[in-house]
Amino acid sequence: MKPDTRNPDSAARRIVQDPRWAAVIARDSQAADQFVYAVKTTGIYCRPGSASRLPRPENVEFFDTPRQAEAAGYRPSGRSRDDGSRIAGRHAELAGRACRYIEAADHAPSLAELARFSGLSAYHFHRIFKAVTGVTPKSYVQAHRNKAVRKQLEEAPSVTQAIYDAGFNSNSRFYEASGQVLGMRPGSFRRGGEDAEIRFAVAQCSLGAILVAQSRVGVCAISFGDDPDALVRDLQDKFPRANLIGADREFERTIARVIGFVETPALGLDLPLDVRGTAFQRRVWEALREIPAGSRVTYSQIAARIGAPRAVRAVAGACAANVLAVAIPCHRVVRTDGSLSGYRWGVPRKRALLEREAGAAGPGNSTA
Repeated sequence: MKPDTRNPDSAARRIVQDPRWAAVIARDSQAADQFVYAVKTTGIYCRPGSASRLPRPENVEFFDTPRQAEAAGYRPSGRSRDDGSRIAGRHAELAGRACRYIEAADHAPSLAELARFSGLSAYHFHRIFKAVTGVTPKSYVQAHRNKAVRKQLEEAPSVTQAIYDAGFNSNSRFYEASGQVLGMRPGSFRRGGEDAEIRFAVAQCSLGAILVAQSRVGVCAISFGDDPDALVRDLQDKFPRANLIGADREFERTIARVIGFVETPALGLDLPLDVRGTAFQRRVWEALREIPAGSRVTYSQIAARIGAPRAVRAVAGACAANVLAVAIPCHRVVRTDGSLSGYRWGVPRKRALLEREAGAAGPGNSTA
């Protein structure tokens, strides 16, 4: 952060020629959420609209975001902190309006269309939307369409009508993606899973009864419980007309692998998964799958990892919505003070899994 004493004229010329310098000189508050400038001689960074004394250009360094400036060792000015709070509120409002626009549209809005609606460049809108929601605009649009088509399949007079009402431009494009969106053909989903094959098995492990179910896409449920019959009823309630197939020899090997991992975490678990959720939930679940066995992270750490540091409550909600115990290891997420919060299958099971993994990892394990 020291001035460029080797060739200050060259450094100054480079900054003066940068179009961002003009915004700094003009104290353009409209550019306040587009970049920040840091001052090498003071170690602080400011926004373009700052009323602070203008620095010499050779002492200036530009960054796209405050986070980048802070990573380089700069600290915010007091005025920049206040501006940041106002800008964060403005960004949240902008992202909220864009989400409502997507949800009200009768088609899948493009990035260019959303940027025009928001009055921003495509690059700037994409960056703000992802920072606020934790997902890209494209992922949000896709997740909303997937949710809409599930709803339409339950209400529309035909599968074709449901597909078009949900914003898909053609039957063929949707049918190509239907396995990932629904886990089965659209007609089967519409009939409550009729004709869909879901293999399942219930067994006993040290944590009680365990149910593992698998669609044609991959494992779609791993559940713990005290009552095996209740676990099967829950699966039947989800797909009342599906063709539920009891374990054959091949599928018994799958449930044996899951139980083996529960009992001995060092074995690892690598299975094809049928993961169904919103774009944000899937982003959280992907982050959970990257946590090594024997490590623990906090909800706020996961929020930061997915680029949505303010979405701590939403992260907790995504953990609670997980239906794939151990395969998506939400049990490795704890409160900031290290205490164990709620767990879909009971806090005692969460504690047992963590203790087992800690023992397998040895004395060197710590918060990831």
